[in-house]
Amino acid sequence: MNIKLIVSDLDGTLLNDRKELPTEFWEIHNKLIDKGILFALASGRQYYTMEEMFNAIRHQTLFIAENGTYVRHRDEEIHVDSLDFDHATELIKTGREIDDAEIVLCCKNSAYIECANEKFVQETGKYYGRLKLVKDLTQVEDTVLKLAMFDYKIAEENSYQHFLKHSNGQLKVVVSGKEWMDVFNNTASKGKAIETIQTKLNIKPEETMVFGDYLNDLEMMQTAMHSYAMKNAHPEIIKASRFITEYDNNENGVLRVMNSIL
Repeated sequence: MNIKLIVSDLDGTLLNDRKELPTEFWEIHNKLIDKGILFALASGRQYYTMEEMFNAIRHQTLFIAENGTYVRHRDEEIHVDSLDFDHATELIKTGREIDDAEIVLCCKNSAYIECANEKFVQETGKYYGRLKLVKDLTQVEDTVLKLAMFDYKIAEENSYQHFLKHSNGQLKVVVSGKEWMDVFNNTASKGKAIETIQTKLNIKPEETMVFGDYLNDLEMMQTAMHSYAMKNAHPEIIKASRFITEYDNNENGVLRVMNSIL
């Protein structure tokens, strides 16, 4: 295989269920660099959270953040797909109507919340290194990338269903985890971001390998000849991929595949 680009989701994929990165990752990443293979991270997480976790290699790694709405490579901003603030305001109003769910307004410089519930703040802090509590999300002055909902129930059955009814064809509604869902421009996705990168760096789908586990990884599977669903992946991701990892995210499934090509 002539692989030039490897893209991995984080939660449920590269990270184990305790949100830990395998210690073997750093050695394998060095081997990828030696072979001229670019490694990219694609997540619904905030860029600053990802950068902090991978600070040691941030000048070598490509970050696809906020489900593809924000991409940086070697400290250079190479792709932004921002949400019109009028749309964002309507989404905030819709989110406020949903029982058992809270809003995170994900922007370029920070993430913003207007609920101080301890459990919500603690959970949100796992994914958003820059997080500010404000009185009114509709008054935030920042470039909006997406709106995220933390669902105390099951996102796919609660907040996701609510937002589907309010989607106007210009917005994309995706479930990014058991308790999380995101709304952003219909033009944005992890897959669209990867296609932009492939064009910019002259990398073909047959030279690309991707790993994912949840519904926000769906378009990503279509960008690579070597598309891997995690053993623990959502059934729709397994259907969309060409391969399934032999081991799940708690058994270093991604690293085992990468090590095999090395």
